[in-house]
Amino acid sequence: MTGSTEFGLFAPRKTMTAAVCVAAALALAGCGGKKNDVSGALAPSHVTTIGVNSYLWRASLDSLSFMPLVQSDSNGGVIITDWYVNPDKPSERVKVSVTILDQDLRADALRVSAARQVRQGDGWVGAPVQAATVQKLENVILTRARDLRRDSVGG
Repeated sequence: MTGSTEFGLFAPRKTMTAAVCVAAALALAGCGGKKNDVSGALAPSHVTTIGVNSYLWRASLDSLSFMPLVQSDSNGGVIITDWYVNPDKPSERVKVSVTILDQDLRADALRVSAARQVRQGDGWVGAPVQAATVQKLENVILTRARDLRRDSVGG
């Protein structure tokens, strides 16, 4: 079949398929108008730009900013500080570990633990940490996280 265009570049079937594809693309392009972007107006409690809730993460870093960090992993949600000696109590030091367990801003998505040591002679000896101390630190972090969320909603 010499001279036939049935299998050539402008075959009727290929031309029709191309026309349908172009028409579909134009129709879909018309649907892409301005969307109502709610994410800028509301600060969701579920934030996934990092592995954990970003408000809890930022609040934890802010609350522990006076302590030297040993490890911080935003994907795993772990912050571990080095030993911190309060200048007012040089015979005592504290180490804090914060774990963020969820992507939602919830109180049970946060776990704080602390270790305390006191100086005895030339060395440091483990000492108990009051449960109220850990609870207060959790409350400070949660309050800061809520403030960060509120600030992002308000403007």
